[in-house]
Amino acid sequence: MAAHPRSLHALLGGGAVADVLLWRRRNASAAAVAGATAVWFVFERAGYSLPSVLANALLLLVAILFFWAKSASLLNRPLPPLPNLEVSDVVVEKAADRALVWINRVLAVGQDIAIKRDRKIFIRVILILWVVSYVGMLFNFLTLIYIGVMLSLLVPPLYEKHQDHVDEKLGVAHSVLSRHIDTIITRAGQAKQKKTE
Repeated sequence: MAAHPRSLHALLGGGAVADVLLWRRRNASAAAVAGATAVWFVFERAGYSLPSVLANALLLLVAILFFWAKSASLLNRPLPPLPNLEVSDVVVEKAADRALVWINRVLAVGQDIAIKRDRKIFIRVILILWVVSYVGMLFNFLTLIYIGVMLSLLVPPLYEKHQDHVDEKLGVAHSVLSRHIDTIITRAGQAKQKKTE
């Protein structure tokens, strides 16, 4: 196998999350698969909705804390330990900075399409949105999230094992797809020229 400039572990962040995604922590990875499957089953097959489950969980938590605090005062025990429940300005600023980067990227793509009239980007955006729309018709949102979680837990170890073969096949697929997109753009340009003549 050829040496790659960066390992997949490093590309995934190199920490505990990368270990779980690459199944180097087998118990945590198996727990993630089981947890995702259980959540999907509860919401999708058992018919529960997210608001009802959240409301029932919070109701149970509030009732436990209330009775724990009442019994602690009656039995001279310490109150339940609660963390400081507030969001710091630093966390909000980091989230806003990350959101700003993504929003600016989307706006730049929109500008490239609308002002610069970049046909390649336009066709790519149209194809991506069509694929998202088509897949969205096949599955509901929760099932799509479940499929995404399962793929994120199953694809990285397979890719790590067969990286050279996958890279080779993806390179071929990319070149074929690029040729087709270039053909579409060329034909669209020729059709536009014929209309103006």
